[in-house]
Amino acid sequence: MAVNVETLDKLERKITLTLPVATIQSEVDARLKRLARTVKMDGFRPGKVPINVVAQRYGYSVHYEVMNDKVGQAFASAANEAQLRVAGQPTITEKEGAPEGELAFDAVFEVYPDVKIADLSDAEIEKLHAEVDDSAIDRTLDILRKQRRTFAQRALDAVAQDGDRVTVDFEGKIDGEPFQGGKAEGHQFLVGEGQMLKEFEDAVRGMKAGESKTFPLAFPEDYHGKDVAGKQADFLVTVHKIEAAHLPEVNELLAKSLGIADGTVEGLRADIKKNLEREVKFRVLARNKNAVMDALLSKAELDLPKASVQAEVARMIEAARADLKQRGIKDADKAPIPDDVFRPQAERRVRLGLVVAELVRANNLQAKPEQIKAHIDELAASYEKPADVVRWYLGDRQRLAEVEAVVVENNVTEFVLGKAKVAEKTVSFDQLMGQAA
Repeated sequence: MAVNVETLDKLERKITLTLPVATIQSEVDARLKRLARTVKMDGFRPGKVPINVVAQRYGYSVHYEVMNDKVGQAFASAANEAQLRVAGQPTITEKEGAPEGELAFDAVFEVYPDVKIADLSDAEIEKLHAEVDDSAIDRTLDILRKQRRTFAQRALDAVAQDGDRVTVDFEGKIDGEPFQGGKAEGHQFLVGEGQMLKEFEDAVRGMKAGESKTFPLAFPEDYHGKDVAGKQADFLVTVHKIEAAHLPEVNELLAKSLGIADGTVEGLRADIKKNLEREVKFRVLARNKNAVMDALLSKAELDLPKASVQAEVARMIEAARADLKQRGIKDADKAPIPDDVFRPQAERRVRLGLVVAELVRANNLQAKPEQIKAHIDELAASYEKPADVVRWYLGDRQRLAEVEAVVVENNVTEFVLGKAKVAEKTVSFDQLMGQAA
């Protein structure tokens, strides 16, 4: 029998389901009988509880389960027969006036939309390109040297300067009163590297070991400590020790300490360049992918299923709570997070997912096994034991699905770039890193 599908709104549909009462009761009786074989009740031996006693205790819950199962099966069957692509879960309510011996239900639900993608040939996309130059390699070498620096105590009459490590005691007061987190003893920090607020660094710079100084410090309005944000404090600081930094030379010793096989400076620079080029490739791809997705959305026409958007909002709120919990926020799972915070982003994600899925379907852009394997190999290449990383990816279905999704997005990016009006733009390494940040 044909299923009658009523259109309520753009994507909202309604169908009526009917179930024979006898079918429901038959299944309820069967489940109660099975339950009677194993249920334990005071005063009866296992398997000897009378069926009427079991029905009295468990009849309501079993009836509820059967109704849920049967209505769910009836809905799935009707939706399949009508060839409907259902988005989210239906809202099912019992309907009055059903024929005798039958139960009737209205199922209201949404379907996925038809996605129309306009001609991509006039879409304008800026495609970035970046190279790794010698200055980028030099700066990376400086970072590696700083990570391996050593410190030696300066002479007693030396003054603290940028790059030095100082050991200090300090105490701050606001309106003459100490505040939480405003006092420390034996605190170490590197001058000029932003580890302390600027006024604090400025005060310590130029001081000698054994000296003390009082200075004012204005906490920024956006300071992470909300109790002191925007307030002015007076600090007393005493410098106990000043140590000069020593950076290792760029030589064979440094190369060997960094695991370079041939132990040469040339090999070290080549290894840095290879790693930076890998990072540049991923960042350029991510930037170009975003530009493609923006262009794709501008060419797509579709209605959004409310159920899908709400489900995405719920996922994002759950992820936000998990992040808060990981940071040690108390009662993070109960944190009040309004839907509106994530709704625009959720709508974009759902829209993009539907548009990409349609483009993939229409143009056979699915991820091929060899593409997935190549992407995993590339991800693993920067690790010390690539084979272990490859096994880690291949050993988990969800991790593989995540890689597959990335490969599909890459395929879509290449497809759209092949159709659109592309303006090539070369940016410096620093510009690319700045944009990514």
